[in-house]
Formats: sequence, C-alpha cells, structure tokens
Amino acid sequence: MQKQKVLINGERLKEELERFAKFGRTENNGVTRLALSEEDRRARDYFRSCCEELGMTVKVDDMGCMYATLSGTENKPPILIGSHLDSVKKGGRFDGVLGVLAGLEVVRTLVDHNIKPNIPISLVNFTNEEGARFEPSMMASGVLSGKFDKSLMLKKKDAAGISFEEALHAIGYAGDEENRLREGSAYLEMHIEQGPILEKEALTIGVVECVVGMACYEIEVTGESDHAGTTPMNMRKDALFATNNLINEIRSRLGSLDEELVFTIGRVNVYPSIHTVIPNKVVFTLEARHKDMEIVNKVKDIIHGLPNLGVNEGCEIKTTKLWERDTVWFEPEICELLEQSAQSLGYSKKRMVSGAGHDAQFIASYVPSAMLFVPSVKGKSHCEEELTTWEDCEKGVNVILDTVLALLAK
Repeated sequence: MQKQKVLINGERLKEELERFAKFGRTENNGVTRLALSEEDRRARDYFRSCCEELGMTVKVDDMGCMYATLSGTENKPPILIGSHLDSVKKGGRFDGVLGVLAGLEVVRTLVDHNIKPNIPISLVNFTNEEGARFEPSMMASGVLSGKFDKSLMLKKKDAAGISFEEALHAIGYAGDEENRLREGSAYLEMHIEQGPILEKEALTIGVVECVVGMACYEIEVTGESDHAGTTPMNMRKDALFATNNLINEIRSRLGSLDEELVFTIGRVNVYPSIHTVIPNKVVFTLEARHKDMEIVNKVKDIIHGLPNLGVNEGCEIKTTKLWERDTVWFEPEICELLEQSAQSLGYSKKRMVSGAGHDAQFIASYVPSAMLFVPSVKGKSHCEEELTTWEDCEKGVNVILDTVLALLAK
C-alpha cells in the first residue's frame, strides 16, 4: 500500500499571499513594493516574525538578504528555498513572493507534522531581484555569486538620488557579510511562469531546466538631415528608412534560425524627431534569447553583418554589444526529483526553459539549483492583472514540499 503524501495547507498559503499583497497593494489589486522601500520593510518584518514563530533563526547579510533557518539534526549545508519579496511598480501579487512563501509553507507543514529534518532548511529572501528601484536586477544574488562588485552596487542610486546603501540602512536591514549564503545542499526556487505556455498547454507544473542565454546589442544608423520638402528621394540618406530595411532583414534572418529563438527590438530613438526634417540618426536595441549558445552565436554573426547587407540607403551602421549571458543549466538530479514529485502527486508537467532571469541562475554557480514554474493566467506578469490560481499555487508548493522530503531522505 502506497504511503499517503504529506500535503501543505492550501488555505493558509492563500491567506498568507493575500496578507503580503497588503504591503504595497495598488488600487487595481496589484503591488508596488520596491526594494528597500517602507513597503518592503514591512513585508520583511512580517516575514521575520512568521519565521521566528516557527523557531527559526533569522540572519541578514551585508546586501540585506534574509536567511531564516530551521535547524537540522545533522551539521550539513542547508536545503535552500527562496526568491524575492520586492516587486516592480504596479506589479502583481505572485511574482517573487510566491517563491518565498512556498518555503514558509513547507516549513510550517513540517512543523505541523512534527517532521524534524536531518538537514537544515533555510528560507531566502534575495534583495532587489527586480532592479526596479536600483539597477541592475538580481543585484544581491549577483554580488553573492561574484558577478557584481559590491562597492559599485552600494553606490547605485534611485530616481530620487538615494543610494542602495543609504536605503539599506534606512530600513534597518544592513547585516553582516559573514551571514552571506556560501553553501547549500540544494536551492529550490518556485516562480510563476510569467508567460503563456503552461496555461496554453493546460499543464500545472513546469520543471525549469535552464535560464536561456541571450545577447543584447545597440545598433546606430547614421545618415544626413535635410529639409523634408525640398530634398529629392533619390538624394537622401534617411536613417529611418535604412532602419526600416534593417529591421525587415533582421526579422527575416533571425526568424529562420530556430522556432524557439525569441528576439525583440525594444527601444527605438529617432533624431532629430522633427516632422519637417529627414532623420539623420536612429538608435535601436536588439536582444535575442535561446538555450543553445550556438544559435545565440549565429544571431551575433547576423548582427555583426548588418553593415554589409547593402540596404543602408547610403547610411553608416554601427553595432555595439551592450551585454550578454550564457545559458545557465540547472542541476539535472534536482530537476529529476521535481519531475518525479509532480508525477507522484498526479500533476501534469513538462520540462521547459526560462526566458526571464532569476536569482537561481546566479546561485546555481555555487549551489546545486533548480526552478519550478506554475501557470500565469494569460501569461501576464509585471502588471496588476498578474494572476495564478490558488489551486496552482497550492500544487506547486506541494511539489516543492515533496522534493524537499525526497532530498531529506537521500
């Protein structure tokens, strides 16, 4: 006879998600909880109180990351569960916070069932994942993993001129470097998908194998400004017409590379932007994302070849790489455990990739890590309409709990 599964309290999870949504709730039932704001402080204080009520010890590091630890019977690196509590401006109620509260509900369930873990379990709230107040995104996990320089990050300022370091001290969450996350047996991050795939395919669980690689470029097209009414068409060096040609070529060439490649022209600036003047310069961005770095490299080759396509209307074309990242693959063994847990619970599932960045991609550089997605209604996120059903939230956390129990049993 199969042993009955230990399951979380779905109603308690719902109530906690609603309670956290009050910290920065907007009039359209979204959330504005920018990093190190008063709303963030209140959410942090409440999270700390919840953890301490469970007998967990709570520490804070020098980047403001919070670690709440349930002690284990053995002195081993902890199983980590976490995400972030900050949001974008007028964001949703689930992005980030669901991953933190997944860990809280897992620990509460273990306590409810008097399950004493042999390995410590630590819940993590990473500071400033969104980068909505202080750029860049994933700031704290980037510092912890050595991707970002701490001294530079502390000097980053928001729109009001307040530095990250000043804001950290202002809310009382400037901790000690010795408290930093340095090791772990595993790191699990549950997140809403922020895309439409799971809902479209009527699936409940996405086991995330990787965060895809990407390249981001700025392309500058330089022509000549002349009078819009007196310059014949065959005597113009119109930077905007040249840009239009380039964009059509980009869409055709990148669109034929691979059906899983996604690419975006997200910013276009036209100069001098006067209706009676032929544009003399256009600057636009192009980013592309794919899990296979060979495809990303082909994208880069196409971008580097743009000046030689012969569609430039007599204009000069310059390409500048802004930044790039390699694909980060998660720990196969942990991905397998997540998939087995979903299957044993009877939940529909699939393997998938993440096109968006998450703290897990940095933590994976030194802790075995994996991610789990649950569906986003209509694929919406980073907006007040963001929604994941309570049932899907509950099922996702059940998979995290079952995976934690499997890790404890190893």
